[in-house]
Amino acid sequence: MLSNKLWLMLETSLQCRSDLMESEHTSAFRVFNGFLEGFPDLVVDIYASTLVISNYAANPANVVLLLSKIQDLYLKRLPWLRCVIIKTRNAQNQSERNGLISFGQIPDRRICEHGIWYSLDLTLHQDSSFYLDTRNLRQWLLGHAQGWAVLNIFAYTGSLGIACLMSGAQRVIQADRNGKFLSVAKESTRLNKIPVRQKDFLVEDFFTTASRFRHSPQLFDCLIVDPPFFSQTSQGTVDLQKQFRQVINKVRPLVKDGGFLIAINNSLFVSGTEYLHQLEQLDRDGYLSISELIPVPQDCTGFPQTHIGKPPLDPAPFNHSTKIAVLSVCRK
Repeated sequence: MLSNKLWLMLETSLQCRSDLMESEHTSAFRVFNGFLEGFPDLVVDIYASTLVISNYAANPANVVLLLSKIQDLYLKRLPWLRCVIIKTRNAQNQSERNGLISFGQIPDRRICEHGIWYSLDLTLHQDSSFYLDTRNLRQWLLGHAQGWAVLNIFAYTGSLGIACLMSGAQRVIQADRNGKFLSVAKESTRLNKIPVRQKDFLVEDFFTTASRFRHSPQLFDCLIVDPPFFSQTSQGTVDLQKQFRQVINKVRPLVKDGGFLIAINNSLFVSGTEYLHQLEQLDRDGYLSISELIPVPQDCTGFPQTHIGKPPLDPAPFNHSTKIAVLSVCRK
């Protein structure tokens, strides 16, 4: 049985998100962010009519029975749900980390956001193949990327690149070292009736992609950098906590004068003040300046009446540990 305290947290968080539940049930949003809403072992998301419950407990067995009660609560409150997936983030078994179906049969394979379709593969990876916290950035790209040449590096499943294409970007190159992720990006392209250009999908690591275009006459109107917290290949290491400035400096020369570099740092262990300081140091060199900070949507940050917990480090002036900055580029 759920404790009264947890039951109230879940009920209140659900009520706060009621306006996100459209009648067609094709959208995606975070239902409960336990890290910031009082129960850090739990994150709950909705993708169309599929509920994804992520168990973040250090000892997953401690909350297994609780998860079935939580599932029952959501199925009762949201009877239109057709499938439930439980992801056990600290499981030893990869399939459990990627997610197992606990209710229903076939998870949804697509969602619609701002009128655009995005392909899903909810059990492809421990993440759910679509990042909810960058929704406002996709909307920004929809309003700005018309006519642009864009490089989306660390593309994952390509949602930011798809937003650019649907804005009317001239060309979007999606690069990621995992070809399975880029297959999802290709399917999103097809869903929106855009021809798939195989040469615009690069299965290679960050350093190979950066080197490829440093030795090319191609310059981009916009370059998107959204790295994982830590990545290491034979070509080099990406570390958001210690080396993010080096990552930005490596790709900054690939952007046209007057273009944009979108830099996303999602490390919990880099404060907003520290990240802003890093960006301001880059600003002093005269090549980059901060144009805009993009907030994370409220279903991911929590609401005033639900906000209980705090991240390890304060993200201010950003509103979430996913810290999104749009940088203007100057070529000297």
